[in-house]
Amino acid sequence: MTLEQLRIFVGVAEREHVTKAAEVLNVTQSAASGAVAALEARYGVPLFHRVGRGIQLTEAGRGFLEEARAVLGRAAHAETMLADYAGLARGSLRIVASQTIASYWLPARLAAFHERHPQIAVELAIDNTEGAAAQVLSGAAELGFVEGEVNEPALAHWIVGRDPMVLVGREDVGHVDEDWLRTARWIVREQGSGTRSTFEDVLRTRGFDPMQLTVAMTLPSNEAVRTAVEAGAGVSVLSRLVVARALKAGDLVELPLGLPDRAFHALRHKERYRTRAADALTDLIKEQVA
Repeated sequence: MTLEQLRIFVGVAEREHVTKAAEVLNVTQSAASGAVAALEARYGVPLFHRVGRGIQLTEAGRGFLEEARAVLGRAAHAETMLADYAGLARGSLRIVASQTIASYWLPARLAAFHERHPQIAVELAIDNTEGAAAQVLSGAAELGFVEGEVNEPALAHWIVGRDPMVLVGREDVGHVDEDWLRTARWIVREQGSGTRSTFEDVLRTRGFDPMQLTVAMTLPSNEAVRTAVEAGAGVSVLSRLVVARALKAGDLVELPLGLPDRAFHALRHKERYRTRAADALTDLIKEQVA
C-alpha cells in the first residue's frame, strides 16, 4: 500500500467519481482506476459499489476512508515539519472551516495572508462544525474555524471574531412570541451545523424547547436555506453575513427576535506540531481583530 494509492482512493471517495478525481489529482483516469483496483485486489475487499455508471462507498470503503485520511494527514504533517525549517519561503497550510466562515468571513483574511506569504499554498476544506473539529483532531487539517461550540479536550480553541445572527422571513411580522415560534414554518440547517446549534442554544436559554419548532425543511447549506426563505417556504435564523445582500435588496426582511452575536472560534490540536504558516495566519487574524 502506497501513499499515492491512499491519496487517489481519498480523492475518488470524496467525489464518488473516478474521472473528476483524476482531473483534480492530475493523474490519468486509468491510473486512478488502477490504484483503487490494486487496493481492492490486494486485500480482497471491495471499496466501492459499482451502480450503473456511478460508484458508492461500501461499508469497508467508508471505514477505510477515515483511516486513509488520518494516514495522509500524518504524512503531510511530517513533510510540513521538515519544510517549515525553510521558514515561510515555501510550504502549505491545510485549514478547514464551516460554511459561513469559509464563504463570507475567511476569504478576505486568506487574501491578506497570500499578499504577505505568496509562496505558501493554502488548502481550504469546508465542513460543518462537527466535521471541522474531526478533521483537526485527525490531522487532516492544521487549523479549523467554526461557529459552534466544540467540547474536545485535545483541541485548543479561541475566539477570532463575532457574527450577528438574525431571524429572517419573506414577509414582515409585528411581534414574535412563543406561539409564533411554534406555528411558524422553519427552514433549518442539518444537525452538526454551528448555525443550527447556536440558534437552538438561544431558544433553550430563553426557556423554549427547540423540539416545539415546526421544521418544514432541513437543508445542507446557508445558501439553500436563504433561497428557500426568499421563495416563501418559511423563516430561518442565519448569519447577517449570509443575508446582508438579500436584506438590502428587499428580498428578505429582518424579524424582531433580538438574537445575540455568536463567536467564531479557531481550532488547533494541542499536541501536534504547529507550523510557522499556521502561526502567521493566526497572527494576521489577531491583528485584524485588535
